[in-house]
Amino acid sequence: MMKYATIAARILLGLAFTAAGLGGFALAFNPPPAPAGLAGAFQSVFFQSHWVLVVDAVEFIAGLALLINRYVPLALTMLAAVLVNILTFHITMMPAGIVPGLILTALWVVVTIPLRDHFRPLLTSRMPGPTP
Repeated sequence: MMKYATIAARILLGLAFTAAGLGGFALAFNPPPAPAGLAGAFQSVFFQSHWVLVVDAVEFIAGLALLINRYVPLALTMLAAVLVNILTFHITMMPAGIVPGLILTALWVVVTIPLRDHFRPLLTSRMPGPTP
């Protein structure tokens, strides 16, 4: 049963980020109205600097990798950074919009847990190699 939940979560996460990446490219040169305050200022810089194109490319590539079930640990690592930024934006500037980020983070966790052995080397405190 957990296997099916993991597959479903991977596909949903892949669909969400593939769509977000594609949608972001469409909005890159015609951004939506900026919200008030600091969130609006952040959004203005995000679009005017074209930083949004880099983020959308990462979202699209990682989402596509999840959909075709290739390079999944790499895609999850890429999306971890995107999710941290989504959650940080909403926690610090626009709390009302945090729910989709929390849902995507929950899906990310469901996909990542069975692959935790792939991430264990990232948590080593020293560079592997010959010891002196």
